[in-house]
Amino acid sequence: MAKKESTTKSFVLRVDGATMDAIEAWAADEFRSVNGQIQWILAEALRKSGRMKKPKAKPIDPPEETSI
Repeated sequence: MAKKESTTKSFVLRVDGATMDAIEAWAADEFRSVNGQIQWILAEALRKSGRMKKPKAKPIDPPEETSI
């Protein structure tokens, strides 16, 4: 069976202790995992620098009309 292509890529990141402590505290404040917080920090930095566009919001389908 063929493997599905993943949009998320894994890699090892070395971070000094003080930076890791700060990220862990920030993640706890935001109710995120450390991994989620790092992903958010990177995405925000890329968007602010203009290197990544904001994801387009999916259009919301209007409710279907019901006849009575």
